[in-house]
Amino acid sequence: MADQLQNQPPQTSFLKLSYPAPRVVMLTMNREKDLNCTSSAAVLEMTAVFRWFDAEPSLTVAILTGAGKRAFSTGADLKEWNAKVAKAATEGRDTGGAGPGNVPGAEGLSNRRGKKPFIAAVNGMALGGGCENVVNCDIVLASRTATFGLVEVKRGLAPYSGVLPRLIRTVGLQRASEFALTGKIIDAEMAEKWGLVNKVVEPDQLIAEAVEWAKQIAEISPDSIICTRAMLREGWTTADVVEATNISNGREWAELQKGENMKEGLKAFNEKRSPRWGGPRL
Repeated sequence: MADQLQNQPPQTSFLKLSYPAPRVVMLTMNREKDLNCTSSAAVLEMTAVFRWFDAEPSLTVAILTGAGKRAFSTGADLKEWNAKVAKAATEGRDTGGAGPGNVPGAEGLSNRRGKKPFIAAVNGMALGGGCENVVNCDIVLASRTATFGLVEVKRGLAPYSGVLPRLIRTVGLQRASEFALTGKIIDAEMAEKWGLVNKVVEPDQLIAEAVEWAKQIAEISPDSIICTRAMLREGWTTADVVEATNISNGREWAELQKGENMKEGLKAFNEKRSPRWGGPRL
């Protein structure tokens, strides 16, 4: 699969890239000893890889998971953050911009808009920024041993990368408040009940399950996937349904209708054969 890429990915040290199925890339956060926490360098790397993924014509969907069995990701590297805060305080500077998410040019996944879908395969603890990443994924599959928590308040911090308004839209104000204001940790079954998780599976089935879901998406027209996801996201972030529909119809839907994949899908249906999708127009 890697030899079919039209553009090679950025060099990585935090993310391990693999290609488990056609048009699918799996990104493994590979910092197992540190529970896959994200340093400032890791956030910059993730941002570069996500932008490459969106621009790579041969890929349609990404899977994000963590190395090892203990953690998906425990969020920001607090040792690095503490060192930056201490240094800023010593130098008499404002410490407000010291967090890993406040890196010029970085957006990571927790505040990514993007155009292609992400599947989270949550293999263990998803805490702090790790949980923020999960909330912003399009589909979430979780190991039965996975746990979720916005624990920032217990460290004198606050979830600041866009998770709170997204969480309210997903689970409602009261559950979002219970989750974020107490810093409580919930298990995979509770996360599924709340609507944060699509499906809970046994630990040894997680990656295979994620690949199967990804393959279902990858078999569809890449233009249809990009357009449909954009419509879903616009509806998630725009308060007015009519306004969200008009925005998407005038943008992604208008472009979808100009592409060859729409023509191919209709033609294949009438000819009673499987469609042969080309690269995305969107």
